[in-house]
This record gives sequence, C-alpha cells and structure tokens, in this order.
Amino acid sequence: MQDLATFYQNQIQEYSDKLQKLKKQLFVSSMLRLSVFIIAAFVIYLVFEHTKWVFAVIISAIAIFLYLVSRHTNLQYQRDMLKALIQINETEIRVLHRDFDNLPQGNAYKNPLHHFSQDIDLFGRGSFYQYFNRTALKQGSDTLAALLTENTTNDIVSKQEAIKELSDMTQWRHHFKAIASLAKTETTTDATVKWLNAYKPFLPKFMRYLPWIFSILSISGIALYFFDVVPESVLLYWLIFGLLITGVYSKKITRLGLGTSKIQSTFQQYNKLLASIEETNFKSDVLRVQQQKILSDGKKTSLVLKDFSGLLNSIDQNNNLFYLIFGNGFFLRGLATCFKVEQWIKNHGASVEKWFEVIAFFDAYNSLGNFVFNHPEYSFPNIVDDKTILKSKGAGHPLLHPEKSVLNDFQINTEEFFIITGANMAGKSTFLRTVSLQIAMANIGLPVCAKSVDYRPVKLITSMRTTDSLTDDESYFFSELKRLKFVVDEIEKDTYFIVLDEILKGTNSTDKAKGSRKFVERLVASKSTGIIATHDLSLCEVAQELPQVKNHYFDAEIIDDELHFDYRFKDGICQNMNASFLLKKMGIVK
Repeated sequence: MQDLATFYQNQIQEYSDKLQKLKKQLFVSSMLRLSVFIIAAFVIYLVFEHTKWVFAVIISAIAIFLYLVSRHTNLQYQRDMLKALIQINETEIRVLHRDFDNLPQGNAYKNPLHHFSQDIDLFGRGSFYQYFNRTALKQGSDTLAALLTENTTNDIVSKQEAIKELSDMTQWRHHFKAIASLAKTETTTDATVKWLNAYKPFLPKFMRYLPWIFSILSISGIALYFFDVVPESVLLYWLIFGLLITGVYSKKITRLGLGTSKIQSTFQQYNKLLASIEETNFKSDVLRVQQQKILSDGKKTSLVLKDFSGLLNSIDQNNNLFYLIFGNGFFLRGLATCFKVEQWIKNHGASVEKWFEVIAFFDAYNSLGNFVFNHPEYSFPNIVDDKTILKSKGAGHPLLHPEKSVLNDFQINTEEFFIITGANMAGKSTFLRTVSLQIAMANIGLPVCAKSVDYRPVKLITSMRTTDSLTDDESYFFSELKRLKFVVDEIEKDTYFIVLDEILKGTNSTDKAKGSRKFVERLVASKSTGIIATHDLSLCEVAQELPQVKNHYFDAEIIDDELHFDYRFKDGICQNMNASFLLKKMGIVK
C-alpha cells in the first residue's frame, strides 16, 4: 500500500505544480483581454469621426477578443483537467486507507429478486460497488452495475486480458476519467438519443446553397461600401432583408436551439472521450472490438462528434445580440447552421447510441483496471475444466482490512455440498460472502482476494437475506419459501453454485430441521454444488448418508471469561456455541 500511496502522492505533486503555472497563464490571458478592450476603446475614440474606421476597429477588436476568449477557455479547461486529476489521485489515497464512505453507494442497483446481488453486499453503504467503482458517467455506472450482475461465464480469459491491459494504463485511465468527470450534462444520454431519433427536419434542400450565395453578396456589398460605391442605406436594407429571411424560420430555429442547448455539453465532452479511445493502440481482443465500433465509418467518430459540437455551439451563438443581428442579417448563419445540424442528425443520429455505449464500456472497464492496479497481491483465477469448481489458497474478503483479515484455504468440487456450522460471529456469513464474491468477481474477469485460485466457471445463486414484505402482505417464512422456490426453478434450467444461509428460519426448530434436510437432499439429488450455513447441528447428519455432503465449521472459544474467534475454516462439526454465554456476558440473563 505504501508504494501505491507514494505513486498517487507523486502524481498529486506533479499536477499541483502544473496547476500553479497554469494559473499564472490564466492571469496573463485575462490581462490581455482587458488590454485589447482598452486599446480598442482608445482607437475608436481617436477615429470616432470616421465611421468606416470605427466599424473596422470594432470588427478587428471583436475578432481578436474572440480568439483570446477561445484561448482562455482552453486554458480554463486545462486547469479543470488538472484539478480533476488531483482529485482522482486524492480519492485513491483515501480508498487505500479504507476511507470510501463518500463514494456513490449504488443503491439504485439493489434488486432483491436478483440471483445474488441482494445477499453479498454488492451495492449499498460499505458495499463492493462503493469500494471499487470509479466511473464518472451515469451510463458508465449503469454499465458497471450490469457487469457485476450479469451472472455469465463466457470469455473470462479474454476479459482478464482486457482488464490487465487497462491496469497498466494508469495515466490513460486517469485522463479518461478526468475528461468524463468534466462532462456536466443537462440531460442523460438516453434522453439525447431519444431526441435525435425523434427529430423532424424543417429546412428545405435549397438551404444548402442559399446562405453561401447570400454571404457572397453580403461580402461584396460591404467591400463596395468601403470603396464608396454603395451608400450605408443599401447595407442597412440588405441587413433587414437577411433578417426577414431568417425570421420566417425563427420559431423553429429557436425550438431547435432549445433542444440542442441541453445536449451541447454532452457532445463537447464526449468527442474528447472518443478521441482518447481512437488514438490508443489497444492489444486485447475485448478492447479492440469496442474500439472498432467507433472506427468503422472511415472518418474518426471523435471528429464527427466534434463537428456536431461546433454546430451546436454556433446555434447557441444566437443568444449573442451582435451575432444574432449581423451573423443572420448578412450571412444567414442561423439557417446555414440549422441545415448542417439536420444533415448531421440524418447521417449520424442513428449511430450516437452505439458511440455512447462504447464510452460507457470504457468508463466501466476503467474501474476494473483500477481495481487490479490497486490490488497487485490479488490473483486472477486460473480457469480449469476438471472436477474442481473453486480451489482457493489464502482466500479473504476484499472489504476486510488486510491487516485484520484471516485467510483460509478451501476446495469445493463439482456436485459437492458443504454444510457449515459455527458459533455466532465466528465467520460463517463472511465466508459465504467471500466465496460468493470470488465467483462473481471471477466471472467478470477480476482478480480475487486470494494467493491462488483454480476456478471452473459457474453461475451464482444465493438465498441469504430474505425479508418479509408489508407491501405485499407476505410473512418472512413465505418470502423465504418463494426465494427457495426460485432457487429450485433456476437450477433446473442451468448449472449454478448455490449459497444458502440459515434457511427456514421462519418456522419452529423441529419443522426447520426436517425441511432443511429434505431441501439439502433435493439439491444433492439435482447434482448441484454449493454451501449452506446453519446452526442446526442435526442437519450435519445428512453427510453420513450422502457422500457428496461435507461438514465444515468455524469455532469459538471462551478463554478467561472472554470469547475468542480464530476465523479458521475447519473440517468437521462445530461443538461450541456462544448464545448463552453472550446473553450472560451482556447481562440480559443471569
């Protein structure tokens, strides 16, 4: 952790030094703009009686000022990028010290009907998602949540290669996230796609040529005015004529401007993200396939998107009074821009959704690569095709502090079922979540918290945190039965690794013992593989009749009137329970 902390601290120092230099450049840039304004005002004062020269000075000053504004805007963007990069590295240092309570919890992705997400602390406060998510975009966050919950076993090795590649691209990952974090959009990508797909053009085809013809005539008229060939009145009438032509479509132009203003910032930032993807030489198949989705049309998609962003910015210039009057009056800029926007939507609008999905994919996969970089001691599962389902050495839970986590070795083979007993707080539930999370992480290509892992890919299904439902008027017991029914139905369709924690808690002990035993027998008969934790020692007797069932336990000892746990995964049946001791220790009973 020290080496990682040093790396991130060095990054912060480097970006902080650059930020200080950039702030000085911004100050100089501000002074330059002020100087141009003062000089222009002074020159206008000197030539005030000569209308032509006043007009020329104003035009020149505006051109220089706009250039300086553009340059200043670029400097501001560089400043914001450096601030974002500093914040990214500061976040990594905090997370290294297990301080991640301020990160997004992902509560919106909780789904009690999912195969396992509700049971293994995948989302919510202190969850795995909160710990490792580094997405900067809403769609990227959605994509990451979908990866965590997709419960598929295909192409794991290819996924591993892609994640390993990104883990080595720290600078690229950080810059990508910094760019994405600056994409403060007014609307979602879904809303943007819907707007593009629903848009109806309003300009006729001859608008492709009319603004050019009109502009040439306007430039000719202005030149003739400066050479005293035509009077000012001719220019004024021509200006009014241009405004009247634009006015015919003013309501529709305004409506288009309102629509594009909400998506303008999205395209401004997303073209930078696409450029970052396009310009990178990826080696792994998974990343190259995604990259090809934005390189298949000949021209770089980032440039196509940049063109559209420029068009949207031009439409936004109608809010500038000078541009509104002279840009439209002399050059029909509003109509020319709207026509180009409509043509762009016609040619590329249908592809935007695919481009957004590629960006979201890389935003999500950056979190996976970042996780690998931050956990060099973790192991990528070795994919096998034998009787082994999961064989882990030195396995621990990634959310436990490494200095406090007790690591265990275990191996479970296909068609085996573990029954785990143990005292309260001895580590049963943590072990179940450790095993479950190893499977979930392995399936998306992540390394797991273990020294080494052999893994035969399998889908995961759990029943660990059933709750009653007041809304549906369901008892706890009925909710649990529904969940167990769901498990049984699913294992008839596909192969799953089953994880159960203290089933049938909602009934009496005798009924629970009988029902649990029959359920385990049902699972074993279906040739399922899995783990069940229980306090019911009688359930362990099923191992005497069914060789597929193995008994394991977590122990607790009372030493010097204090309860001690070693959190070790052991063979056999637990003999020490602690409920009575804890009741007395806490003064609840005598």
